[in-house]
Amino acid sequence: MTESKKTHVILLSCGSFNPITKGHIHMFEKARDYLHKTGRFIVIGGIISPVHDSYGKPGLVVGRHRLNMCQLAVQSSDWIRVDPWECYQETWQTTCSVLEHHRDLMKRVTGCILSNVNTPSTPVIGQPQNHAPPIYQDHNNMNHAPTAIKLWGKVSENFGKICCIRPHMERFTFVDENANLGTAIRYEEIVNIAFTGCLFLRILLLCGSDLLESFCIPGLWKDSDMEVIVGDFGIVVVPRDGADTEKIMNHSSILRKYKDNIIVVKNANDHPMSVVSSTKSRLALQHGDGHVIDYLCQPVIDYILHSQLYINASG
Repeated sequence: MTESKKTHVILLSCGSFNPITKGHIHMFEKARDYLHKTGRFIVIGGIISPVHDSYGKPGLVVGRHRLNMCQLAVQSSDWIRVDPWECYQETWQTTCSVLEHHRDLMKRVTGCILSNVNTPSTPVIGQPQNHAPPIYQDHNNMNHAPTAIKLWGKVSENFGKICCIRPHMERFTFVDENANLGTAIRYEEIVNIAFTGCLFLRILLLCGSDLLESFCIPGLWKDSDMEVIVGDFGIVVVPRDGADTEKIMNHSSILRKYKDNIIVVKNANDHPMSVVSSTKSRLALQHGDGHVIDYLCQPVIDYILHSQLYINASG
C-alpha cells in the first residue's frame, strides 16, 4: 500500500494520568509500532487528555499538577503531546465528548470531515479546497508533499488559536503553553493533501484492556456513547496483565457489533511496562519503594517530590 493510501491516524488517550507513568508512554509507542507494521496506517501524532478535576476519583490530584507531570513525561517526544482542553472545561467531559471535540476541531480547521473506520475523509461542501497555499512548503521542491513528522511538528506558533478556548481560571505556573500542549497537531497543515482525496484521516481512542473491560460493566457507559466511540471512531487496545481481549469483547453486544473497529496490539503483554500502573506508582511513593523509578520518569518523580504529591494514603 502506498503512503498516500494509508490511513493517517492521531492516537488520543483519555484518563486520570494520576500520575502519568512509563506504561502510558509505552502504550503509545507500542500502538504506533503495531499500526505501522500492519502497513495500513501512519501515526502522525499522539494526544494525552487528562480528565477534569470533577471526575471525582478518590485521590485524584488537581489538573494543574497532572498536566505538569504529563508535560514533563513527553517533553522529549517528537510526536506525543498534552492537551489541556478537557481540564479547562467547566465540568467533567465524557470520552465521547473529547473525541468529538477533536473531530470537530480538525473539521473546522482543515475543512475536512474525518473518516470513520471504513470510509475515507472528504472535504466539507462549501469549504475552500485547493486555493490556499500550503502552510508547510519545501521551497527547494514545491511538489514535495509534507511527511508525517513535518505535519506533526511546528506546534507552538499558532497553538493558542487552534487548540482550545480557555475559561477564566488561575494560570498554571509550570506549563509552557507555547511548547507542546494543546491539540498539538496544526490541523491546517494537512488541509492541502486532505483535499486531494488521497488522504484518510482518523482519530482513534487509545486505551488499555482495563478500559475495554469497563465497557462491559452494566450502566457504566451510555450505549449511545459506546456506539460513537467504537462505531464512529474506533479504538486501539494495548492489553495489560495478560488480559484476554477476545473474551472481554464477547461480553458486550456493542463491542461484538463493532469488533472490526477494535485493533488489539499483539504481544503487548510481553513487555515489563504492561504491568506498570498509576496505582502501583502511588503505592510505591507512599511506601518509599525504590521501584518507583521503574514506573515513573525522573522529571515526574522530581515534580512529585517537590510538590509533595501522593505522599500519604489519601492521594
